[in-house]
Amino acid sequence: MTETMPARIERLLRARFEPQHFKLRDDSAKHVGHAGASSGGGHYSVLIVSSMFEGMNRLERHRQVYAALGALVGAEIHALAIQAIAASEWSS
Repeated sequence: MTETMPARIERLLRARFEPQHFKLRDDSAKHVGHAGASSGGGHYSVLIVSSMFEGMNRLERHRQVYAALGALVGAEIHALAIQAIAASEWSS
């Protein structure tokens, strides 16, 4: 069976960040007819809570997420809304 894109995104991000909390939402249906949707790339929102984000600013965290997804960004992923939160920030 072929892995769905949301499953692939989740697998890659869980493997890289070992999150304490993770939520992925596929927002692609909301963007049908949008110019970016014509390329076939999906729209996703992700919340990742991980101790690996400790000491990183928001830009560094986003870069880490994009790096974990590699070539999917800009191809199979057209848009990605990211909430990357350090574990210490989540608990407070």
